[in-house]
Amino acid sequence: MAVFLRYQHLPSSSLAATASLQLSPPPFPTKRLANFGNWVTHFRSKAVNLALSSALTLGLSLTFTGVECAEAKVGVNKPDLLPKEFSSVIDVAGFLSDGQEKRLAQEITNIEKDTGFKLRVLAQNYPDTPGLAIKEFWQVDDRTIVFVADPTFGNILNFNVGASVDLDIPRSFWSRLAGKYGNIFYWKEKGEDASIEAAVMAISNCLREPVGPNNCSEVK
Repeated sequence: MAVFLRYQHLPSSSLAATASLQLSPPPFPTKRLANFGNWVTHFRSKAVNLALSSALTLGLSLTFTGVECAEAKVGVNKPDLLPKEFSSVIDVAGFLSDGQEKRLAQEITNIEKDTGFKLRVLAQNYPDTPGLAIKEFWQVDDRTIVFVADPTFGNILNFNVGASVDLDIPRSFWSRLAGKYGNIFYWKEKGEDASIEAAVMAISNCLREPVGPNNCSEVK
C-alpha cells in the first residue's frame, strides 16, 4: 500500500527488478484528435510513476518514488546498520551532523502530531543501507512517507509514499520536490545535508496545507 515516482501501494513486492517494468500506453488514437490529449496525459502519468518508483533500487524492497535509475539494483537487508533505539532519522552515510539529526527528528515529531502522517528519513549510499530492515523497524504503513537520501543515481531525493498520503498529496509534488532540491547541481553546491533539510521542510509545509485542488502546488 504505497508509492519511490511508479505508484503502487504498501506493502508491496520488491522493486529491485524495477528495470523489468514496462510501460504500455494505450493504442494511439487515429480517428479522434480530441482523444490525443487524454492519451498523452495517460502516458506521461505512467512515465512519471516509473521514474518515481525506482527508489527501491537504492536498496529498499519497498515501493519508492525515485528520480533517476541507471540500472536495477539488488535489494539489501542489513538490520545491523539500524540504531539500537528507535529514531525517525537514520544516517548511515554521515551526511548530517548530530544537531541536524535532532532538528529533523523534532520537526518530524511535530509533523506527526499536527497531521497524523509519519515521515521517516534514511540517508545512505547504496549498497551501504539497512534496506528492507527499515520496513519493520519503522512499522511502515499507508500513512508513512519514507524519504531516502541517496546520491547513487544523481538525484539525491527519493520517496516512498503510503496510500493514505497519496490521497492527500498530488503526485506531482514529489517530482517537483526532487527536481528543486534533489538535483545534482543543488546538493553538490549546497551539500547533501542542505538537500535533506530543505526537503523535510518542504514536506512539512505541504502536509500542513488544506487538502484541495491546489494544495502543495508550490515547493516551499
